Amino acid sequence: MMKPSPNAEAKPQPSQALCTGPTPAWGLSRRQLLNRFAMGLGGIALADLMKPAASLASPESGVLPVTHVPAKAKRVIYLFQSGGPSHLDSFDYKPILNERQGEQLPDSVRQGQRLTGMSGNQSSLPLAGSPFKFTQHGQSGAWISEILPHTAGIADDLCILRSLHTEAINHDPAITFLQTGAQISGRPSIGAWLSYGLGSDNENLPSFVVLITKDKGGQPLYSRLWGSGFLPSRYQGVQFRPDADPVLYLTNPTGVSDRSRRLMLDRLRELHQIERERTGDAEIDTRIAQYEMSYRMQSSIPEATGLDDEPQHVLDLYGPDVKKPGTFAYNCLQARRLAERGVKFVQLYHQGWDHHGGVKGGMSRQCQETDQPSAALVRDLKQRGMLEDTLVVWGGEFGRTNYSQGKLDGDSFGRDHHPRCFSMWMAGGGAKPGISYGQTCDFGYNVAENGIHVHDLHATMLHLLGIDHEQLTFKFQGRRFRLTDVHGHVVKDIVA
Repeated sequence: MMKPSPNAEAKPQPSQALCTGPTPAWGLSRRQLLNRFAMGLGGIALADLMKPAASLASPESGVLPVTHVPAKAKRVIYLFQSGGPSHLDSFDYKPILNERQGEQLPDSVRQGQRLTGMSGNQSSLPLAGSPFKFTQHGQSGAWISEILPHTAGIADDLCILRSLHTEAINHDPAITFLQTGAQISGRPSIGAWLSYGLGSDNENLPSFVVLITKDKGGQPLYSRLWGSGFLPSRYQGVQFRPDADPVLYLTNPTGVSDRSRRLMLDRLRELHQIERERTGDAEIDTRIAQYEMSYRMQSSIPEATGLDDEPQHVLDLYGPDVKKPGTFAYNCLQARRLAERGVKFVQLYHQGWDHHGGVKGGMSRQCQETDQPSAALVRDLKQRGMLEDTLVVWGGEFGRTNYSQGKLDGDSFGRDHHPRCFSMWMAGGGAKPGISYGQTCDFGYNVAENGIHVHDLHATMLHLLGIDHEQLTFKFQGRRFRLTDVHGHVVKDIVA
């Protein structure tokens, strides 16, 4: 990492030069001058402790002069499925659950592990097999559920991870963990870390963009999930809204011309620079940069988000919802457009995977909304030659139980939260294609082979981007923090 540069200091003006007499030129006594000078040094020291970003060089192009290892990926598109998709009904085929349908979860499998309050007090924990058929696909022979036919069609492009595990058993800490590397809020999100480390490839667009499927119920999503935490605020994600104005307040108000906006920003910059010289606060640089970014985005955003130049065969690839702003299909196509324009990290959120009841109907609806667009994104990137350096990640915050929450009653049964094991997939960006990595036990309850912790997942993602996860750090409150906290290792077996 680059060495921090010293705080910028205001240069004395000629009119402020000290006179040779007992009193300074601007009327302060010696005692007043020394008092203000001493307090000024203390203020600078305090500001550095409270805001360590003030001592960093301006990292518009990232703080890493070169990547630590050769980068296989240049950008990431993360398709986050909020709510915890059932691995047992999607990518982790467990026929024994169907064979022993209704039998009690064996103590030898549970091993005394904690359950949530929603099923922990049940007198019965009956095993529940998947209501969906699984078949093998591609040369890799990956087992994939029938409700994911489009994803099955790209099986040989996927690196399916079947042995993820997390420490969080409830949604908010689990989602926060996957997005920030910590269960407690306040840490920078993974997109913010990448923006901080790698910078931007397009000065006219944010380096980190967030897209959320519109009108979906489920677990709430908070802006802190794509926040910058203790990193400078310029690295936080910018949420694009699903309407005519993707970013609020970009359009000039009635009566304000582009020239007027430019003059206003020029005067505002001058005022900010005066305050910057007076206080040494680097966050003022962020404020200036964000105003300028907003001005440039007035022309770049309409071009980036418009679909008029997309050929019909591409629109057909993403499915019938692709022209409906805010749908998952629309957001997947937007993600591709932003990625090809230099956005480093595009985060999609799709809620509604929390199926405590009605697993069959709920999973079917969710996959109907997401299956074709997810596969289309991979196909689209591949046909454009972008998949090889774009890492696509699909997955939620944890898995679901192999037993029924509540009564096992036909197709209406549900599954509770399950942090012990779950599935995700990667495609492109240096992830090894056409493999299924890791195994769970026969009951899909515990990791049996090649477990992947959340920190391991993050370490591997950073590695594919050329970053040593132990070296991308930021000093805050006397400690150097990193995305992977104090542990985590690169899963080299899934690196192509």
